[in-house]
Amino acid sequence: MNKYPIGLTAALLVGIGAGIFISRYQSQMPWTETGLGDVVVAAKEEGKEPLFWRNPMYPAITSPVFTKDEMGMDYLPVYADEPKTEKKKPEVLFWRNPMNPAITSPVFTQDEMGMDYLPVYADEGGGGDEPAGTVKIDPVTVQNIGVRTVKAKRQAFSRSVQALGRVIADETRITRLHPKTEGWIEKLFINSTGEPVRKDDILFSIYSPKLVTSQHEYLLAQRNLKALGESEYPDIREGARQMAEISRERLQLMDVPEHQIRELEKSGKTFKALHVHSPFNGIVMKLSVSEGEYVTPKSELYQLADLSKIWVQVDVYEYELPWVRIGDVAQITLKSIPGRTFEGTVAYIYPYAEAKTRTIKVRLELDNPDLVLKPDMFADVTLNTGLQKEAVVLPDAAIVRSGEREQVFVVREPGKFEPREVTLGQSSEGWVQVIDGVKAGEEVVSSALFLIDSESKLREATAKMLEAAKEAPSTDGSEGMDMQDMSMDAGGMSMDEMRLDSGDSDTLDMDGLTLGGGSKP
Repeated sequence: MNKYPIGLTAALLVGIGAGIFISRYQSQMPWTETGLGDVVVAAKEEGKEPLFWRNPMYPAITSPVFTKDEMGMDYLPVYADEPKTEKKKPEVLFWRNPMNPAITSPVFTQDEMGMDYLPVYADEGGGGDEPAGTVKIDPVTVQNIGVRTVKAKRQAFSRSVQALGRVIADETRITRLHPKTEGWIEKLFINSTGEPVRKDDILFSIYSPKLVTSQHEYLLAQRNLKALGESEYPDIREGARQMAEISRERLQLMDVPEHQIRELEKSGKTFKALHVHSPFNGIVMKLSVSEGEYVTPKSELYQLADLSKIWVQVDVYEYELPWVRIGDVAQITLKSIPGRTFEGTVAYIYPYAEAKTRTIKVRLELDNPDLVLKPDMFADVTLNTGLQKEAVVLPDAAIVRSGEREQVFVVREPGKFEPREVTLGQSSEGWVQVIDGVKAGEEVVSSALFLIDSESKLREATAKMLEAAKEAPSTDGSEGMDMQDMSMDAGGMSMDEMRLDSGDSDTLDMDGLTLGGGSKP
């Protein structure tokens, strides 16, 4: 016989079950005081409401409702900085695989590892007045991925060009001596290469029948001038004078030195061999004659060079040529002359490039009074290029180079980064000149560019697909296509075409790729 009536027992069981149900329901509600602590209660009294809940040990792990971690620690509430206002919930266009952004779904689902697909909202596709590819990142993520920014600034822009040079003789100070008439070399007064000479030093003496004949003609003209110079007829006097002048000028044009002409006039006797003198101070660079040799006007006897001024020929690469200007100052050092620096100026830029080295020759001019710089020496040259201009510059690390274009990410507002194509100029010491695309004072991203650029390209592609979907004609005659009926995965097929109605599975597995609203079992 039962001690308690059956009805009372049933009532107790119903009461206990209701209590358990209510306690579990309350434990799942975000605003129940059970287990939430005094902080939430105080915030609730002040009218605050948490945006989401964050793991106390791993801030990157969040939850939309209150929960606990594996160790039983309460998730911490995260509040908005400003009082919550009513905002229109953004429209979810589709959901994207967190590990493979190319795989998308029109409805919320999970991948094979149980990770939630991420929502893609309508305002993330570059809508409104925002350029396609604009990236929005919350401040926590910006800090976690290490985004740094820098402002474009206007400053003087110059560069030092390092190059290799070769010392050569000044071509305007090189003389190649040829005889003015044929004859024989009687004697060489300067008979070795490299020997220094001074202006008017005798180089050699030459015997030439033509020179002997010209001397006789001059002597006859002088005697004729003495005989007819006092004639009462002006024409005769003038003719005798002109004949004497012409004969003397012929000797001068044949390089007969002035002192020998004066001796010829005094002595009245011709010389067998006449001297040829050096035209300036210099060095014998080449000697091509010997005593007794028969020479003609085609024969090069001496090559003389004045090395008091010297040239340095520098090879500059094509990409550095825009920096070089005529008049730039250069410092020159040589390993053969340690501890000494020479200074020259850019005098000429050659108008052609070397086919094999792809370099352009630049000529420097400098003084060489002590003749320590010798032709064919190699030199290290530093070209201090002149100021380009007041240019807008950015760090080289802020430029994203894709091969086809260069772009930067401009900070439009905190957490919003706009991709912008730029036209670049020259670069120097980690800075690059921006000709067009960015103004001085604009803030651009200088780190974590790979992550932002990847996200920007995905959003730009999304915007293009949305635009194409709106403009594409529909088979039923409507204006466009509904993104909710379209799967934006790698295959490009609609979910209705690929869904199978077999058993409890509403997905189709194609070589490990899960499509549809469920995860692979």
